[in-house]
Amino acid sequence: MEYVDIEKELVPYRFDISLEDELFTFEVQYNEQFDYFTVDLEKDGEALVTGEKIVYGTTLFYDVMDNRFPKVPIVPYDQSETESEVNWRTLSESVFLYLIDTEGDEDEE
Repeated sequence: MEYVDIEKELVPYRFDISLEDELFTFEVQYNEQFDYFTVDLEKDGEALVTGEKIVYGTTLFYDVMDNRFPKVPIVPYDQSETESEVNWRTLSESVFLYLIDTEGDEDEE
């Protein structure tokens, strides 16, 4: 499965990512006091979300019904199923932000 690669050592940082042929900007932040990550989302220079907490097993931006947001679900998940939290120790080690394929593999080469 594909995933969004978060480079913890660069946090806080911004990066552009193409999701289903749409360009988005993610800004990743870390709350050291409470050991969690958040993400801001922009598209075409417009802030769509600020401070979205990355929660294990919960699709990012799941509660937004807006066509400006990524159409592909992004879910923090550990494929080995040994972790159940997103924190400094787990993110990009065993927990990754997976892109969930909802249409099958027909578009892949």
